[in-house]
Amino acid sequence: MSNENKQQKPNCPLIGEDGNIFHLVGIAAKTLKRNGMSEEASEMTEKVFGSGSYEEALGIIGEYVNITSIDEPDEGIGMNME
Repeated sequence: MSNENKQQKPNCPLIGEDGNIFHLVGIAAKTLKRNGMSEEASEMTEKVFGSGSYEEALGIIGEYVNITSIDEPDEGIGMNME
């Protein structure tokens, strides 16, 4: 993945999801596709399934999306405590 695309990684709520790697890569691929990055979704999926370990697979997913928690508020929601 080029450096230009790395700076445009979409947020993907994976923390708190079922940890099955097939489930996680599916969520990440869907996130990429929703953000117009179908080619990157295919590339990521291929790399994940060719990886040698769970940790390596998670690292690859993290190269394509910003891994966030399912409990984190959406961007743009203020956290003002007035």
